[in-house]
Amino acid sequence: MKAAYTRDTLPIKIVLLAIALALLTVLLQAPPARAQDQAAQPTNNCAPGDQIDSSTAEQARAKLEAAGYTDVTGLNKGCDNVWHGQARSGGNPVNVMVAPDGSVNQETD
Repeated sequence: MKAAYTRDTLPIKIVLLAIALALLTVLLQAPPARAQDQAAQPTNNCAPGDQIDSSTAEQARAKLEAAGYTDVTGLNKGCDNVWHGQARSGGNPVNVMVAPDGSVNQETD
């Protein structure tokens, strides 16, 4: 004959086992947090040795405006530290760039 405590603890063991299996299922289905964080990070095509300088979009905008360009938009810095964007020159839309040395140029196709 089985002891009374063995029969009384069987339902508790079954419930605990069910909870453990449910938790295990949830954990196995959830992607790791690190993979989510890495996927959310923007990527660039810079080489590991590229040194990105500390120039800002506002500095590039100021140089473009000082050179006579208006409505400066879409400024993005490449791995070569050149700022690229769009602006207007004489009312016409143009692609522009600001080089690391501060020179301003209109880009051509």
